[in-house]
Amino acid sequence: MNTLGHIFEKNLAWATAISEEDPTFFPQLAKQQTPEILWIGCADSRVPPNKITNLPPGNIFVHRNIANVVVHTDLNCLSVMQYAVQFLKVKHIIVCGHYGCGGVQASLDEDKEYGLIGNWLRHIKDVNRLHAAELDQIEDHGAKVSRLCELNVIEQVTNVCGSNIVKNAWDSGAELAVHGLIYDLGTGILKDLNTTYSSAADFKNRPQ
Repeated sequence: MNTLGHIFEKNLAWATAISEEDPTFFPQLAKQQTPEILWIGCADSRVPPNKITNLPPGNIFVHRNIANVVVHTDLNCLSVMQYAVQFLKVKHIIVCGHYGCGGVQASLDEDKEYGLIGNWLRHIKDVNRLHAAELDQIEDHGAKVSRLCELNVIEQVTNVCGSNIVKNAWDSGAELAVHGLIYDLGTGILKDLNTTYSSAADFKNRPQ
């Protein structure tokens, strides 16, 4: 029978090391969470937000799904956004994709059937369609996937900014910025896609 013994061992070693370094860490963390960042990222196991940002627990509120998609009918994502913005008062929403994203790659594959996941991938296919003029000019498949990974982040930033949650926060004068980042699995480096909006006017005047 398979067990999770190694998980408990690693957890104990981690918690012990943290407590030895700072005995007040967990008691203070247990009292409340006051993150300034909401991270909307891919569920890929190679892109753990706290690890790649080198931030300790309590600093990032997280929502992850296949290919970091923000859909206005996804009550899970919207609930996380509302809680983060309205109650936690986060100051930053980061949409983070990554190069080599399996969901983005699958969205370009017309020859395979992905079942239920195929419905989710329709959202990325829409991004592909919106940017077909640019993407069709890229002959190298790997380069096309990489660019679609970037464009997917940019479109999801647009979806975040277009939500009532963010619009209402901006209208009320909240200090809130939305950012688009992409992570390189091969180097471990985050890249800013220069899609940061901190007000309704910023978003309205964005390059089209």
